[in-house]
Amino acid sequence: MACSDAECDLETVPLIALNVTVRKKLGLYLNPRNTVAADWMAVAEEMDFTYLEIVNYKTTKNPTAVILDEWQARTKDATVGKLLSILMKLERNDVLEDLRHQIDEDVRRYREKAAEPPVQVPVVDSCVPLTSEKSGITLRDSPEGAPELFDAFICYCQSDFNFVYEMIRQLEQTDYRLKLCVFDRDVLPGSCVWTITSELIEKRWVIRHVLLLFPGLL
Repeated sequence: MACSDAECDLETVPLIALNVTVRKKLGLYLNPRNTVAADWMAVAEEMDFTYLEIVNYKTTKNPTAVILDEWQARTKDATVGKLLSILMKLERNDVLEDLRHQIDEDVRRYREKAAEPPVQVPVVDSCVPLTSEKSGITLRDSPEGAPELFDAFICYCQSDFNFVYEMIRQLEQTDYRLKLCVFDRDVLPGSCVWTITSELIEKRWVIRHVLLLFPGLL
């Protein structure tokens, strides 16, 4: 079935654009076991999770939140448009009707953030990058200027993202509960990698720096 221009456009918006409120409401709809309507397990199957993975997620308090986090961490195909397509395929029109306005609002805010000018070093010959916290450099920076803080910054090569995904799972979604800064996931697009890296390490209370040394990084 062909999608409208608006629906197709959402295929380019990463799932991380959805904020906490929408994710919580998705859980309210999808977490309960339902013999009539498709629940979170049906959604997980459409996201290509394995049977064993789904069985393990049953033990979590909020399996919908877990599969959303896992999905966006493991593949760049995890988009808002793809999620809406899955819900439509599973005939969860109740979810679509109730949450569509909030989803569209989250997407609008994400695009506004992404369209802001990238953070730049104001003085060319300065060795210390200077940026305005209020301009925002990560997706969850507050518009009022309160910066998003992290426990560790991960420096890696694109070809090693599968290893990074496993690190995310082990350190963020287990009892460690660390908050990692992963450039492809957490930083606004269009930002200068070196300027942002310096900013995050210097001002975001990053007390650990993890450097992944693989052949692709050398």
